[in-house]
Amino acid sequence: MYFSCPNVNGVLLLDKSKGVSSNYALQEVRRIFNFSKAGYTGTLDPLATGMLPICFGSSTKFSRYLLDSDKRYLVTAKLGKRTDTSDCYGKILKESPILFNREQLNNVLKNFRGNISQVPSMFSALKHQGIPLYKYARKGIIIQRKERLINVYKLKVIKWDNDELELDISCSKGTYIRTLIEDIGEQLGCSAYVIALRRLQVAKCSLYKMLTLDQLNKLFSIFIKTGISLKELIDQLILPIDSQLSHLPVVNLLPLSARRFKQGQLIFINKLTLNGLVRVTEGTLHKFIGIAKIAHNGYIAPQCLLNND
Repeated sequence: MYFSCPNVNGVLLLDKSKGVSSNYALQEVRRIFNFSKAGYTGTLDPLATGMLPICFGSSTKFSRYLLDSDKRYLVTAKLGKRTDTSDCYGKILKESPILFNREQLNNVLKNFRGNISQVPSMFSALKHQGIPLYKYARKGIIIQRKERLINVYKLKVIKWDNDELELDISCSKGTYIRTLIEDIGEQLGCSAYVIALRRLQVAKCSLYKMLTLDQLNKLFSIFIKTGISLKELIDQLILPIDSQLSHLPVVNLLPLSARRFKQGQLIFINKLTLNGLVRVTEGTLHKFIGIAKIAHNGYIAPQCLLNND
């Protein structure tokens, strides 16, 4: 017997384990909670571990905004070799001696901080004509990919031990860590590929709120044995819908304006100095009601509204 939790809206920060796909992890969570409407945002490869936001109910409407947010990773690279997949699952294509020193390493890393261009890996989930690139790659088909502009906010050496290099990376959406490691290896003159990858953060979601599948199953056992209120347990595990949007600035509306906003109308905000997207809340309780885009002349335009249940 598992949880039966209809009409739950919110986000669970799953700590995905190594060796399983993101979809497998999602199906396990759905099985445990007996949720029909659930999805994840930001695919993690089987090699990768760490933060995989699972969205339930109405929060699935807002998952794309979390996908567009910044990420943080801890990655370990194997130096001196290059593989066809840029990770430890691929075939070794080239071996090179490791001849650089610490000063040369620091100089190379400087080239990968800030705005840089990157060509996505063929072994990625990026789609061409509706088919993921990795499916073409497995058949030996190479698809021409366009360069993408990304931003690497932080690139810090955690440890360098002979042929292994551990880096802490904070970056913008669309950054392919395996490609980044391969490009760094090429500039170091020795090649490199990923042997371990852990996502520590998505937007401003805290890594300390992550739960593994094993922990979720154990919590279910505690629920059965202690008779703890189901609502109490869910409230402890599931974060509010707008927790995935904490990276967006907030505009709070009075009830009258909020009602018009929920009807899809443009709302004028006096002395509005923001740009892009904003998180919209209502009244003194600052209840989340949706996402808006800053329009012209101080107006905000509804982009995605929370269901008015």
